[in-house]
Amino acid sequence: MSTAQTLDRRTTELATNLAGLLDRIDVACAAAGRDPATVRLLPVTKFFPAADVEILYSLGRREFGESREQEAAAKVSELTSHPDVRWHMIGRLQRNKAKAVARWAHAVHSVDSERLATALDAGAAAALDAGERTSVLEVLIQVSLDEDPARGGVAPDAVAALADQIAQAPALRLSGLMAVPPLTAEPDAAFARLAAVHAELTGAHPGASELSAGMSGDLESAIGHGSTCVRVGTALMGARPITSA
Repeated sequence: MSTAQTLDRRTTELATNLAGLLDRIDVACAAAGRDPATVRLLPVTKFFPAADVEILYSLGRREFGESREQEAAAKVSELTSHPDVRWHMIGRLQRNKAKAVARWAHAVHSVDSERLATALDAGAAAALDAGERTSVLEVLIQVSLDEDPARGGVAPDAVAALADQIAQAPALRLSGLMAVPPLTAEPDAAFARLAAVHAELTGAHPGASELSAGMSGDLESAIGHGSTCVRVGTALMGARPITSA
């Protein structure tokens, strides 16, 4: 198969998957009595090449989720011809990567400690001073719904203190919450708990309206409980072409 044929085949595959996902979101919003415009689809392009991002861009997508700084930075450098693309860091982030991520990320969904927030604030401020970014860094607090430290996130009762710190950071903007449902819990119960935590957060910080929740297998449940951003990889991109390092 020629390169052009391979590209056409991949374009068709992604277009078909994208249409199916947008239909799922529409149906889930209708069931929840919500306007589909209130839910964004964030394609998770980690482990996939920049060529796939190019295809999705041609299909109208402008936001993409990545989970590894080095891989994401390489894609950012390959796609400089698309300045309207917004990159989201959705994976666990170590403090020593914060400065690098702050150069290219529009948003970080996985803030789970005061030390990480401080590092991101410093990195974003430096990037602003250097002209590497033109706006503050959007951050979401990752909530641990099973309180398993290996999966990241802060306990629900620690959200308020972290939110207050982020809200005072000059180079950050508190956007909302993110969570991954527990491995052994029913999604509805997990997302209902997340919605309650989010309601408490927005009571204190009305601007923190983003709720990043729901993936390929549970986006309907997440939308039913108020998700504003579903992060979808497999159902859109297909099987991973490489394994994580």
